[in-house]
Amino acid sequence: MDNFEGNVVEYLRADRALFLNTQCCIQLNKADNPDTSGPHWYCDIVVADHRDRAIFLCEVSFSDSLASLFKRLEDWNAHWPSLKSALCRDSCLPGDCWPIRPWLFVPEHLVPKVVAKLNQFNVPAERERQLPEPRVTPLEMVLPWKYRSWNRNGEGEKPPCIPTSMRV
Repeated sequence: MDNFEGNVVEYLRADRALFLNTQCCIQLNKADNPDTSGPHWYCDIVVADHRDRAIFLCEVSFSDSLASLFKRLEDWNAHWPSLKSALCRDSCLPGDCWPIRPWLFVPEHLVPKVVAKLNQFNVPAERERQLPEPRVTPLEMVLPWKYRSWNRNGEGEKPPCIPTSMRV
């Protein structure tokens, strides 16, 4: 876990309605060893949000290219129904009644790049978009002096470059 993942973990844990699983293995095919069973990913943080009854797959990136993050989102989009089923199966999550969506944490100056890439997912292609629209939070918002550590209800004001639908 890098420093920013640790900051995101502390930010999320400060909201007492959120329960976290870090470096959670999402394994499409049920088997003893994910390395030999087929597609699988280690999600930075899986969050069960009991207030909003939702599951979030949190990914943290501060790479200028965001190539790994975009590859992850493309892979998730290609396998979304199976990924949701596997996550619910292995983590005993109520996926049949709680929505599951990504939550991306990136530096604020890279948010327009993320939004532009996510908008490309909406363009009809050989595969339809299955991935729900992610929530996006700038990494600068998770700095410890930006929120109350004992009860982070809600979030601060997000920058206007984040579309409204990606703020909540």
